[in-house]
Amino acid sequence: MIEIRNLSFHYGDGDFSLRLPQLTVDDGVSVAFVGPSGSGKTTLLNLVSGVLLPTAGQIVTAGYSISDSNERQRREFRLSRIGLVFQEFELLEYLNVLDNILLPYRLDASLPFTPDDRQRAELIADDVGIKDKLARYPEQLSQGERQRVAVCRAIVTQPELLLADEPTGNLDPDNKDKVLDILFDYKNQTGSTFVAVTHDHDVLHRFDRVVDFKEFYATHSMGKVGEEAS
Repeated sequence: MIEIRNLSFHYGDGDFSLRLPQLTVDDGVSVAFVGPSGSGKTTLLNLVSGVLLPTAGQIVTAGYSISDSNERQRREFRLSRIGLVFQEFELLEYLNVLDNILLPYRLDASLPFTPDDRQRAELIADDVGIKDKLARYPEQLSQGERQRVAVCRAIVTQPELLLADEPTGNLDPDNKDKVLDILFDYKNQTGSTFVAVTHDHDVLHRFDRVVDFKEFYATHSMGKVGEEAS
């Protein structure tokens, strides 16, 4: 699902840099990235999804070469094949909850929108406990409710890869379990791949593999991901 070779990345006017000799994430596995703040976990998700481009090296996501594509191509690929849960949610304030969930269909003309898609959005919202808020706007929601809207939007297009940046960071224990159940149920039912950045060590037992960025920076190699739990 994800193949990375000789990756390096740095921001043009910053001190941060990320170097990754090799990383493989197999199809259908769940992987958690953990480690200190500022170690590059979110940056790696953005590189894998094509939000950012590497300074050097190769990234192939779901058979698609991120490194060799232009911005428009990466955007279309991301909308049609990846479900993203951003740390800052990235909800549009002028759209209600239902329209925010269905936003990928507005942004990508190649995604056909049908009544089934609307029904699926409503069912997902019901599963995470926000069906009664579909007509509300983001400013009328709590942080936890915004988080759940972002999760619904990530899976509504039925992507083959889920990338989540702190998907439970603003949730109480009950809602944390509910959101994780939705993400893992989706992964298990569809055979998709699920990669998450998290600081919540209480949830790590649910993942097939845990990659600790602290160890990565000590060893300078992340190896192959997806073979066994750790």
